[in-house]
Amino acid sequence: MTIYGYVRVSTKEQNEDRQLAALAPFEIPESNLYMDKLSGKDFKRPAYRKMIRRLKPNDVLIVKSIDRLGRNYKEIMEQWRIITKEKQADIKVLDTPLLDTTYCKDLLGTFIADLVLSVMSYTAQMERENIRQRQAEGIAAAKAKGIRFGRPRLELPEDFDLKYEMWHRGLLSVQDFADYCGLSRSTLYLRLREYQKVYVEEHPR
Repeated sequence: MTIYGYVRVSTKEQNEDRQLAALAPFEIPESNLYMDKLSGKDFKRPAYRKMIRRLKPNDVLIVKSIDRLGRNYKEIMEQWRIITKEKQADIKVLDTPLLDTTYCKDLLGTFIADLVLSVMSYTAQMERENIRQRQAEGIAAAKAKGIRFGRPRLELPEDFDLKYEMWHRGLLSVQDFADYCGLSRSTLYLRLREYQKVYVEEHPR
């Protein structure tokens, strides 16, 4: 059994220290620790692909959160299938203890992990789509009232809506959320209030 760790940040400016700190207790050899720093919509992930090629049956991949495997429901589910079914390796997701295939490796344990993953990924994807729809409706309504939108003070990560959903459900701490966005906690709270006011409160479910 070989242990691997994977870290991904969405932009070159974001800091990977918190992900590395979470993996540190497992004492993963540097040669087995892979990291991708992406920019924009580039999702080729060369380090991730190299790591996947090395995985063998019973190896263990450790990630801090499930969204390190992909940007949306389809990508996450496909990578989970490749790792656990094709490669027959295990996954340990530190932020979600139930997503740990090294624990209870019988049929029931596998079923529970797959079910939790499916529900989490699907819910997050649906929320992303709903938020985008409310965002478009909110902007249109604001423009109809004569509100002008200036250039954003800081470009938020492309998966901000997914991170928002994880934070909202208690799966992501405020500090981790702020670090991921490259903001201070006070600035993050300000952006969250703006986000909720413009895109959520005007279009309640």
